[in-house]
Amino acid sequence: MLRASLLLIVQISILAISVTTAPQSLSSELPQSMLAQPSEQNFAKAWWIPRHQEKLAELKARSEQIDLVFIGDSITHAWEDRGKREWAKYYAPRGGLNLGYGGDRTEHVLWRIEHGELQGISPSLVVLLIGTNNTGHRQDPPEQTAMGITEIVDQIHSRLPTAHILLHAIMPRGKNNDDPLRKINNRVNQLIRPLADRHYVKWLDLNYLFVGEDGILNENIMSDLLHPNVYQYKRWAEALEPIISSLMGPIR
Repeated sequence: MLRASLLLIVQISILAISVTTAPQSLSSELPQSMLAQPSEQNFAKAWWIPRHQEKLAELKARSEQIDLVFIGDSITHAWEDRGKREWAKYYAPRGGLNLGYGGDRTEHVLWRIEHGELQGISPSLVVLLIGTNNTGHRQDPPEQTAMGITEIVDQIHSRLPTAHILLHAIMPRGKNNDDPLRKINNRVNQLIRPLADRHYVKWLDLNYLFVGEDGILNENIMSDLLHPNVYQYKRWAEALEPIISSLMGPIR
């Protein structure tokens, strides 16, 4: 009985130590290069892998028509929902392909690229918007997220060397400039903006569409302070159009 009691005390003590010394965030345990390494999105695999397979089939069926590719997370994915009217107006006529997947982080985009999502096509332009889930899911350090985005840009260029890359600033999230997640996104944007020094990359920051001069993000623009509403997709598309036209030419 005494031995059992002593064993229980030791186990409780070990547990207490492990809890009190646990890192504040998973990202502090991540290797510096993890976010730049391909990885499946395991927490949504039930729909994520089927979507990947559908996109591969679309690539094969439309390979010669695809001239514009959007890559990203749920904000890009929603061009098929909240932004579907604008997609039909602006991007379908340009041979658009939507490679946005809800919940994706940088490592998931890299996995998709490694597994064929840019294979067999030669688009003029790739629009890249990624990183806010690295912030929201784990509060990854900005330097690590920026490293992942840089690797994505490198991989896009190595596979599509004639394409321009329109690198979209990560959109604002949280109520105001003091929000911790807003600060992370802002810092990532500062770190990735110099990628536009490359001749094939153009930097695009349209965050002024969503926040006022005071930095406030209202629920009538993004109800969850993260995803634009239907009307904002219209404003976003209208602001994108002159930039895309300058890189691809007008809609034919």
